[in-house]
Parts: sequence; structure tokens; C-alpha cells
Amino acid sequence: MTAPRSPDADLAFAARLADAAWAAISIHFRNLSGVDDKGPVHRPGFDPVTEADRTAELAMRALVTAERPDDGVTGEEFPETPSNSGYRWYFDPIDGTRAFVAGLPVWTTLIALVGPDGVPVIGVIDQPVLGERYIGWPGGARVDSVHGSTPLRVSACADLREATIATTDPFLFSPPEQGAWNHLRSAARITRYGLDAYAYARLAGGTIDLVAESGLKSWDVAALIPVVRGAGGLATDWRGSAPKLGGQIVCCSSQAVLDQALLALRRAAD
Repeated sequence: MTAPRSPDADLAFAARLADAAWAAISIHFRNLSGVDDKGPVHRPGFDPVTEADRTAELAMRALVTAERPDDGVTGEEFPETPSNSGYRWYFDPIDGTRAFVAGLPVWTTLIALVGPDGVPVIGVIDQPVLGERYIGWPGGARVDSVHGSTPLRVSACADLREATIATTDPFLFSPPEQGAWNHLRSAARITRYGLDAYAYARLAGGTIDLVAESGLKSWDVAALIPVVRGAGGLATDWRGSAPKLGGQIVCCSSQAVLDQALLALRRAAD
């Protein structure tokens, strides 16, 4: 019989994975020797990938192979490996590669552990340049920084008209999705762009109230959900149903903001 998993051990292991990723990435940040293009198979236009993306994912995969050999791995840069335990780690070594290439400290390393039921149970959004590691699990979330560990809690915002909202790039939306986003943008108080997964970290930290995106992959999404939910926020698809590991997602600080947002988003839901 397989021994039961220890949530604390998995959280500690996730932190070690983030450390391994940063050790591989740090020598490349603002010191790139080249940037490759994944090509249109991933998305139209220039889709950058760097040696830092590859080496960081390999470093995390090596730790799983050595210490969690029964767990599967799904990552952005290399093929999926099978799971004998029913558990699977999801890695996006550099979420926000465009920001990374530009030398901007708003990219993150995303790490998630997903259980046999397909629900993410641990999420890490790591921004090591700023020294911020956002960690979520069932029932809680915290940020680890140079100031210590601090519990995360979403804002008390309950009105879209008072909200700060974000999406990475509205030009990634389809025309119907752009229409829905424009409705939110016109209603909200402040709108910000270009933050990738860091926007979800700051939603958990209480300074952003809504993030909506589309066209995401499993490794883009899995880590976000435990962090947002652990901080008391909500994560759904654009219909208001349980979020999938990919596609459309909206995360909000409150049910009231979510209900207002869904009036627009449902019109463009997949």
C-alpha cells in the first residue's frame, strides 16, 4: 500500500523546486545570449523561448525524478511523463518570457501539484528577482519574502466600478472576447496589462481585484488556482463554472465582482 502523502512535505518540495529553477535562471536574467522562436505552432507571431526556460525546467524535472519518481510531470518545454501515483507536477519555468527577455521583473516560475481528481492542490508563483514567493494550498496562502512569511488575503472590493483589473494582452483575445474585455475595462477603475501570472499573485495579495485571460495552457493555469483560492479569492471559467486546466479563466476578489464580470464574459465563453 502506498503511504499517504504529506501536504507539508509536498509544500516543502515545491519550494525546493522553485529554488532549483531560480538557480538555473539567475545567470541568464538580463544576460541572454540568444532568444529562439517556438513558431506559430504555439501562437501567431514571435513566441520566445530561452535557454533559461529549458535549463530551469530540466532542473525541476531532475528533482522529481530523484525524489518523487512515481509522480508525473507536465511542463511547457519538454514531453509529459507518466504518473504512477495519480499526482502530477505542472511546470512553467518562465511564465512571461517576453518580460524576461525585456529584463522586466514581472515574469514568474509556476509550479503546481495536481491530485488524482485533476484538481490543483498546491500552487507556487515565484518571482525571485523581487524576492516574492506566493504559495497556495487548500485553506490557505502566504507570500514568503525578505520580510518573512505573511498570510495572503484578497481585497474587500465588491464592486467592479471600484476594481483594479488586469489581463496580459487584450490582443490575444478573439473579437468576441475583446468585446467582453472592453466591457470590463470601461466599467473598472484601473486596468493594467503585461503582468502574466504575477497579476494573479497580486490578486491574492489584495492589490488587484480581477484577472481574466483566455487561450491558456495547463501549465499556465494549474499554479494560479490554489494561490487565489487559498487567499480567499474565486477562480472560474468565463461561464462561472469550475475552471479547466487551460482555456478561459477569471479570478476575482469577491463573488460580487465575479457576478458583475460574468455578465460580460459569458457572452464570449467557450
